[in-house]
Amino acid sequence: MSNSMEIVSPITNKIMPPRTTDTDARSQGRIPYDKPTHENTLMLFIDHQIGLMTGIRDFSSLAEYRSNVVGLARVAKALKIPALISSSNAQWQNGDTLPEIKELFSDQPIYRRTGIINCYEDPTFRTAFEDVVTRTGRRHIIISGVTIGTCCAMPTLSMMQDGYKVYPVVDACGAWNHYEAEAAMSRMACAGAELVTTFALACELQADWKLPSAKDMLGPFIQNLPEYGFVLQNFWNNANQHVVPDPFGMVK
Repeated sequence: MSNSMEIVSPITNKIMPPRTTDTDARSQGRIPYDKPTHENTLMLFIDHQIGLMTGIRDFSSLAEYRSNVVGLARVAKALKIPALISSSNAQWQNGDTLPEIKELFSDQPIYRRTGIINCYEDPTFRTAFEDVVTRTGRRHIIISGVTIGTCCAMPTLSMMQDGYKVYPVVDACGAWNHYEAEAAMSRMACAGAELVTTFALACELQADWKLPSAKDMLGPFIQNLPEYGFVLQNFWNNANQHVVPDPFGMVK
C-alpha cells in the first residue's frame, strides 16, 4: 500500500499572473497572454435572428447552437459585461432577434442595420460601439454572429485593423456548411484573432470560482451546458438536499 500526500491550496489564494511582463515576453520572442476578463471586454451579438438561424447546417442540432448563444449571453449578464446587439434587415426574411437575447438584454437597444452586412461598417452601429469603448476603455472584443463567415469574420477583421483584440466565439456562431466554418476560422486565426468556445471562455472570464460572481455564473453552466449541469445537480441533490433518499445510509 502506498501513502499519498494531498496539498490543498488555501482558500485565501488569489490569482497569480505570469511573472514576465507583456513587454519582456515580446522582447524574448514569446507571445503574451492577453487575457480577456470581465473588466476589459465587450460582447457583440450579431444577427442572431430566428429567420437566419434556420439556415445553420454545421451543428448536430439547432438546439445545441441556440443553447451556446444563450449561454454566452447569460455569461455576459452574470459578469455584467457590456453587450451590443445588432440585427440585419429584421423587417424582412431574416426575422427578429432571438427572444432569449431580447429578454436578457431588455434594457439595451438593438441596432437594426438596413443593408450593410459588416456591422462594424455600419455608421449607426459603429457610433454606438465606439461610444461604449470610449466610455468604458474596454478594447477586448468578444464576438458571436449567426454566420461565422460573414456576421463574425467580417467585423472581426475590421476591428483588428483598428487595433482591437478580438475573440470570436466559434461555437456561438453557425455556418451554412462546414467549408464556411473552416474557412472563416482559418482566416480569423491567421489574422491574429483568438478563437474561443463558449464555456472555455466562461471559465477564463470567471478565473476563480471563489469570486463573488461564481453564484451567478453557475446559471449558464447548469442551463446551457447540460453535460456539466447534470453533474452539478446530481451531486448536490444527493449529497446535500437528499432529493433521492439513500437507503444504504452512505451519504451523510
